[in-house]
Amino acid sequence: MAALFWLIDRLLSLYTWAVILSAVYQTLASFGVLDTRNRLVWSIGDFLDRVTEPALRPIRNVLPNFGAIDISPIILILLLEAARMLVGEVEMSVLRAIY
Repeated sequence: MAALFWLIDRLLSLYTWAVILSAVYQTLASFGVLDTRNRLVWSIGDFLDRVTEPALRPIRNVLPNFGAIDISPIILILLLEAARMLVGEVEMSVLRAIY
């Protein structure tokens, strides 16, 4: 049972890092630091976009327009950390009930 909660926690942690990497990639690409015409760079950006966009899109639809500033990754990271805390609490409750 503990292995399942560990796996869920690790997956949420990995997704948090994917959101961070996606935000950094988007920032560097928008400032022209990364050459998005390079096939490898484009592939990495495309992968990060495909992984994170389904979670970021609903947040962007709810938030007001702040111009060029996108705070949706910050909100998603906060939600993911809250989910990790919730999983930890559920794990403690389940383990307490078992033992």
